[in-house]
Amino acid sequence: MKRSIRHAALLFLLPVCLIAASGCGGGAVEGELSGAVQIDGSSTVYPITEAVAEEFMIAHGQARVTVGVSGTGGGFSKFLRGETDINDASRVIKSSELELASRDGIDFIELPVAYDGLVVVVHPDNDWADCLTVDELQAIWEPGSQINNWSEVRPGFPDRELALYGPGTDSGTYDYFTEAVAGESGASRSDFTASEDDNVLVQGVSGDPHALGFFGIAYYEENAERLKLLAIDDGDPENGEGCVLPTPATVENGTYAPLSRALFIYVRPVAAEQEIVREFVHFYITRARELAGEVGYVPLTAEEYDLVLERFERRVTGTMFGEEAHVGVTMRELLTRYMPAELSSGEPDSEASDSLVSQPVSE
Repeated sequence: MKRSIRHAALLFLLPVCLIAASGCGGGAVEGELSGAVQIDGSSTVYPITEAVAEEFMIAHGQARVTVGVSGTGGGFSKFLRGETDINDASRVIKSSELELASRDGIDFIELPVAYDGLVVVVHPDNDWADCLTVDELQAIWEPGSQINNWSEVRPGFPDRELALYGPGTDSGTYDYFTEAVAGESGASRSDFTASEDDNVLVQGVSGDPHALGFFGIAYYEENAERLKLLAIDDGDPENGEGCVLPTPATVENGTYAPLSRALFIYVRPVAAEQEIVREFVHFYITRARELAGEVGYVPLTAEEYDLVLERFERRVTGTMFGEEAHVGVTMRELLTRYMPAELSSGEPDSEASDSLVSQPVSE
């Protein structure tokens, strides 16, 4: 059974009170894990983090996990100011953010937690579009695009106004989509309805017969009866001939190209020195395979989660990526390549903690 995705503005501000522990209003049980974890960032990663936080607070009645949503970029701003312990991110950290981290001496541990496919959706009454090519998406979304009618997208499409919906510019989903489709992160037309809250985008597309929008697959799964999902043709026969729909299999193997990606949490090593944060991250990684699937995302493989946990336990800092979206990257290969072989599991990587970048980052 899939979990419902709660409204992205929801914050976990109060601990869950467990009758089995000390009862509502009672004091902390001696030896019980307690304290607070501060998280912000991506609305796409939010459903996974929300589910993990909920389960964690049930297991630890004195724990408090606050999950905010200000977009990947807004979350990184808070994270790099030291205001949060963990940042949810639907893209890898940018070179500009790395420069701020280096300037201010901020280390981070980069941890992939699931796979996602960006879905392209229309209103259910749209009976003319079942698939779009990447070239068509680029023509629609590129900077300066003058395509404002469905008839301008493809010959044979009807003379209907085209209304566009997408994540705001602080969103990692926006960054990834624009790089994958237009070839440059942040490069898009500006005359579209934007929101950092994917629920707002769902509401907009489902209420507009002329709409076209994009967001993370979990929000489609939660609202499939209100939306129509389009297949994507990237023009590359190696990814499968013709139009490909996003499914767990096509997202995991990358044939749903170029709109398959990994989702991340970024953890500050200094925060991980706190038992509450350390235990929460460990809980997150060990439960993500189950909970990511429950909220509509594609889990990593069991081997990949083992490598992610090892990366955290060794406190391997820095990014495995450059600024590019790294479409089609093999996560297992990256996790293995940027794991110091000389260390035993669980031993912090003192050398890695001195370096923010595991490989060169593009400008």
